[in-house]
Amino acid sequence: MINNRIRLGVNIDHVATVRNARGGVHPDPVRAALLAEKAGADGITAHLREDRRHIRDEDMERLMQEINVPLNFEMAATTEMLEIVTRLKPASSCLVPEKREELTTEGGLDVVKSYNHLEDYISQLKNAGISVSLFIDADLEQIRASNDLGADKVELHTGAYVDAEGDKRIEELERLRSGAKYCAELNLEVHAGHGLNFETVKAVAAIPEFTEFNIGHFLVGEAIFCGLEDSILQMRKLMDEGRNN
Repeated sequence: MINNRIRLGVNIDHVATVRNARGGVHPDPVRAALLAEKAGADGITAHLREDRRHIRDEDMERLMQEINVPLNFEMAATTEMLEIVTRLKPASSCLVPEKREELTTEGGLDVVKSYNHLEDYISQLKNAGISVSLFIDADLEQIRASNDLGADKVELHTGAYVDAEGDKRIEELERLRSGAKYCAELNLEVHAGHGLNFETVKAVAAIPEFTEFNIGHFLVGEAIFCGLEDSILQMRKLMDEGRNN
């Protein structure tokens, strides 16, 4: 499971957030996805939320038609989303917790508590030929339950690490390191994402078990100042430095 080069998945949700602030069609998140692909993104991530606060159904349709890299379809484990994702058949789906009142995803999916519901849901996704990832905290019990459910991979939530300072950040980084190592022992592919930025990405990239990062909000925000291509290229450079040093 250890791979020298970390793949970069670019999340284009918040291009759609800016578009939706005024209505209309600009800026176009699909155009952003194509620019990200040109800049070297290994995949595109988009989260179709229940309330459609950023990505819309037609965005997902167009992404499937227009991009040439894999689409990672983030979604809650609901009947509505299962119908959409099994019709579109993206390369992968990432199941995430979702609350209407949250500004952004606040933590990992509680796989242990939702085990029975997720068991049938994951089975249906895999039967449709869709690779399944679970967005979870770096908790050994959650990782073990994800593996038992037959998930193809997990994405460890990096938000607590990014938000922490001093000794607490060191502690959170160690949790990520331990979680990633345990995933590798289970032969479970392990990704990371949420909140990673230029300051925090190198230390996580140095953990050899991680194979992919999914990063969006920071890249879109930084693009205001330097452009999306340069934002992605700088992130790619720091990821490579973290992995190779």
